[in-house]
Amino acid sequence: MNKGDLINKIAESAGLTKAQAENALNAVLGSVTDALKKDDSVTLVGFGTFSVSQRKARSGRNPQTGATIKISAKKQAKFKPGKKLNDALN
Repeated sequence: MNKGDLINKIAESAGLTKAQAENALNAVLGSVTDALKKDDSVTLVGFGTFSVSQRKARSGRNPQTGATIKISAKKQAKFKPGKKLNDALN
């Protein structure tokens, strides 16, 4: 499922137009992104938790040349599924 499919599903399920569904989805995704930028976590009870983890700087290897390269530290988004989501899948 891609973003367009999700918008169609939201519009159908909630009785909204596609434009309204797209605006709603963009608002939710924007809010999650803004919270993660501030190093906050977003918990949707039963669905899961979005959070930020810090990856340390490390050395790696260029697969073409075999040369050692430095990989800088960075923040990375993380998702941990909730119990209801896990139960629905299993």
